[in-house]
Amino acid sequence: MSRLDPVFWGIHAGRTGDADELFLRGNCVAIGWADLGNLSAIGANREAFKAKVISTYADIKPGAVPQAAGQPFRFVHEMKVGDLVIYPAKQSRQVHIGRVEGEYEYDTGAPAGYPNRRKVTWLKSAPRTHFSQGALYEIGSALSLFQVRNFADEFRALVDGKAPETVVSAADDLTVARVAEDIEETTKDFVLKQLARDLKGTAFEGFVAHLLECMGYHARLARTNEPSVDIIAHKDHLGIEPPIIKVQVKSGDGSVSDRDVSALFGKLAPGEYGLFVTLGDFSAEALRFERSKSNLRVIDGEEIVQLIFENYEKFDTRHKGLLPLRRVYIPETSAAEGE
Repeated sequence: MSRLDPVFWGIHAGRTGDADELFLRGNCVAIGWADLGNLSAIGANREAFKAKVISTYADIKPGAVPQAAGQPFRFVHEMKVGDLVIYPAKQSRQVHIGRVEGEYEYDTGAPAGYPNRRKVTWLKSAPRTHFSQGALYEIGSALSLFQVRNFADEFRALVDGKAPETVVSAADDLTVARVAEDIEETTKDFVLKQLARDLKGTAFEGFVAHLLECMGYHARLARTNEPSVDIIAHKDHLGIEPPIIKVQVKSGDGSVSDRDVSALFGKLAPGEYGLFVTLGDFSAEALRFERSKSNLRVIDGEEIVQLIFENYEKFDTRHKGLLPLRRVYIPETSAAEGE
């Protein structure tokens, strides 16, 4: 899509839809960031907006600055008259599409903390069931303002007056599997980032020991000076009956070499088993070495996340606090594929 064509913008009005009336009856779209003042008074570049955000919100985390600055910058400088906005209303569960009719305005009298506004003419609306699951997922972005790219054609069809292609079941909606996969991948990325950031070194060793306990093992941190053994796991209470599992843990996200894996294997006595756990991955040589040893097992970041999902309900309060997750239901992929 060239910039000569209207860009589709998605916009939200708070988690509860508290600006529904302002948007729809006031024929406008608006964003908050009231503490930043008149956005047109900030330099017309992203760096100026970042500096303003940092000086205004003293407690903001550095990683949140680009996002917090980028949305108001785009509202003022990238959104253009003639662009189309998609507003999924919370209360009515209707999706409204309008055309931007005016330049940025700063209205100090605007209700509900939305002083940054643009005039809009609302063109069409349709219930959420009009759209594929993929389109609904895209406009469900966590951001207040964002571009709609992947499923813009569905919203364009509504504006053009084309008949809706009603989705009657998950099997008819080919985007369901894509949405489910995106949700799973996003959650996996979140878990890996949390572990890599908050659990380094011995802290990650303790986490792995707890995960093993949730899987039905007794596990304790090794009290030896052996650099290749961090955890001892076993099935019996005393830890004297086979099988005894020696575990090495690496909290980094790099690739583990065959030298590291073979070092763990060298610590195994007859009848013992080795387990190597990393947040990263393993080199091809390390994987070949593992396959050649019947008493050796390696677990990479992808697999440890899956084990966390399977055993999360057994985690204690402290470990759930490290990874705050909640159960949600997503469409069954096989059903979406008609299997």
